[in-house]
Amino acid sequence: MSKFKRFHLKNEMLIANFLANFIAVFFFQLLMFRAEPDPPDHIWQNPAVEMIDILFTPAAFIFVIIMTLRYERPIRKYLETKFANKPVSRDLEETARRKLLNEPYVLIGLSLSMWLLSALVYTLMWWFLDVGAYWIHRSLFMSLSTGFITVTLAFFLLEHVLQKRLAPYFFPEGKISGIPKTLRIRIRTRLVALLFACNLIPLFSILHIFYRITGTEYDPVTQLDILRSTIFVNTSIFIICGLCLTVLVSRNLTLPFAEIIDTLRGVKNGLYDKKVQVTTNDEIGYTGDAINEMTEGLKERERLQQSLDIAKEVQQNLLPNEDPQIDGLDIAGISIYCEETGGDYYDYVVPGEKDQKKICVVVGDVADHGIPSALLMTTARAFLRQRTSRSGELDQVVADVNLQLTRDVEESGRFMTLFICEIDRNNNMIHWVNAGHDPAMIYDDKDGGFEELTGNALPLGVSEMAVYQKFDKKITPGQIIIMGTDGIWEAQDPAGGMFGKKRFKDIIRNNAGRSAKDIVQAVIEEVDRFCHPLEKTDDITLVVTKIT
Repeated sequence: MSKFKRFHLKNEMLIANFLANFIAVFFFQLLMFRAEPDPPDHIWQNPAVEMIDILFTPAAFIFVIIMTLRYERPIRKYLETKFANKPVSRDLEETARRKLLNEPYVLIGLSLSMWLLSALVYTLMWWFLDVGAYWIHRSLFMSLSTGFITVTLAFFLLEHVLQKRLAPYFFPEGKISGIPKTLRIRIRTRLVALLFACNLIPLFSILHIFYRITGTEYDPVTQLDILRSTIFVNTSIFIICGLCLTVLVSRNLTLPFAEIIDTLRGVKNGLYDKKVQVTTNDEIGYTGDAINEMTEGLKERERLQQSLDIAKEVQQNLLPNEDPQIDGLDIAGISIYCEETGGDYYDYVVPGEKDQKKICVVVGDVADHGIPSALLMTTARAFLRQRTSRSGELDQVVADVNLQLTRDVEESGRFMTLFICEIDRNNNMIHWVNAGHDPAMIYDDKDGGFEELTGNALPLGVSEMAVYQKFDKKITPGQIIIMGTDGIWEAQDPAGGMFGKKRFKDIIRNNAGRSAKDIVQAVIEEVDRFCHPLEKTDDITLVVTKIT
């Protein structure tokens, strides 16, 4: 920050307040003096009047300047610290920001008090000198009118300086509406001030001129002459001031709205980097802060979506990319997640050489769905693949996986149900272990019946002491082994009805003559048709194995 900029920032408000007073004095008092007759010469020949007139105005302005500098002390200290590239304490920063937002009201109050004091001093002075009612009324009217015009001009000038000059430096991140203990310049306040400046003050001014002149001047010709010139000057002044203030208020309102619209247009097109520059603590500023927070949220959501897309891609790659080709078996499987990632899992593990007629099929379901479930599923898959690569019976494999998984997730309360089976076409046997999962089913095309492959062990991750049991059963050609997750039979239609296992079994029975892949597809299509137009609320996994 250059020295000139620092000086400029430190004195912006002081200069704006002085300018408001100067404009009011120049355009009102000097022009009004020209429009009305000058006070009699003998009035100014009084030493007391001359002394008061010489000393009061500079003394009043000096008082306002001193009080302004005193009030601005934390603001100036903040700027000096920033200029010196030193760290600013939190207390100093909060105090400077709070005082800056309240400064327009403080300076307006100082200016108004100065002109009220002027009205009191000069009115009493003319009253003691007994110069006549006309001059007493004129002095009171001049001071009060100048004060009200000063306050109105100062309001808009100080607000403009605060918004366009100081706020961008003191509040680069916006969030001005969150600063406590501050007075808010709301849109309604601006409109009321504009109404006051452009309508009420001119109206009261003209009415006061009329009653003052007609009440103190008895010559009709003189009355008309004074009224004509005074009202003409007065009207011209207020027209000029009204036009200037209307332009100023219009800019202060339209420019932020234009920036907000531009930012929203960028958001609509997927551009989230542009921010609204918040310079007020009114409704517009609050809207700007809300939009900035929204864009940050959208950016974060987009980053999260990208991460979820990557996680989905990784998880999908962990699932089998094709169904295995095993002599004597026709196998097909699918997992469909209700979110980008899920907790359902299925896998094929082929022991030994791939041409053997033996395969392990695994179906798992992690409690809940989403990222946490996907991570647990991935961990369980790694443990299971690592353990099945070594020798051991299925019950021991599952017990070892449970031991490792429980140590990882026991404190979180998460768990995973699992059904694992080994299908051996050499000996026409199926061996399975059920760890808290819905039982798999064997459909026999000869009698059209279903048999459940049960088991009552705990899910994985619940207890290190869980014991698992292996079961065996003879299989014959024509049978179909179905393993799935509850996302199928617990799917709901718009009326709240459940898909159910009966409907599921009917689909298997009606499509038993088709390939395993066609059976899987038939089940998924029927579930989609049943749920339409609702979205799925749970992951769906299904593996169908036909004994050929």
